[in-house]
Amino acid sequence: METQTLALAQEIDFSLWALFARATLTVKLVMLMLLIASFWSWAIIIQKHILYRAARREASIFDRAFWSGEPLDGLFDQIGADPDGNSQKIFAAGMTEWRRSHRDDGGLIAGAQARIDRSMDVAINKEAEDLQRGLPILATVGSTAPFVGLFGTVWGIMHAFIEIAHQQNTNLAVVAPGIAEALLATGLGLLAAIPAVIFYNKLSADSDRIVAGYESFADEFATILSRQLDS
Repeated sequence: METQTLALAQEIDFSLWALFARATLTVKLVMLMLLIASFWSWAIIIQKHILYRAARREASIFDRAFWSGEPLDGLFDQIGADPDGNSQKIFAAGMTEWRRSHRDDGGLIAGAQARIDRSMDVAINKEAEDLQRGLPILATVGSTAPFVGLFGTVWGIMHAFIEIAHQQNTNLAVVAPGIAEALLATGLGLLAAIPAVIFYNKLSADSDRIVAGYESFADEFATILSRQLDS
């Protein structure tokens, strides 16, 4: 009897596709949701990696141009009022308000320093939003995917026990396929959640460092403009 049971178990296809095909509709939907969440997470991870690398490169290039000794008005005329780079946008916001704060007679309108700081803060906040867009999705996938997978596992095991009761047979050939299908849902949940959590933490730290660099630049730029205001 045991030899016959083992022979039947060996004939069962335990490939991933076979496990998915034999699963109930509910478990299939759970697996599809987890696969979509996993692909979505990886798309965000790759897109953010490219975006952050470009942002760091742009910041480095602009930082060299800013500290090259070229007059700030000349640098502003070169990049324009609506540049593409993140650091350039912050600089342009400050310079635009600086020029708007000058009266026709060459004097400065009162409160220029506060308006310049506020303009650059708004620009920094906009760039921070762009950098962090999509990260909440990674956090959501990382926190919910294991539970979604667990739901699929519980549902699959429940269905397996119902099948056992209907067949009134508890041998390996009956039990193993249902349990394997159910556990596949948990595996997919972990497959989606683990990279999402790891890269959410990494990308959040990278974003914070980039934004901190923008804030440091804004402080240095504001200090330079403050000297000119005082003089």
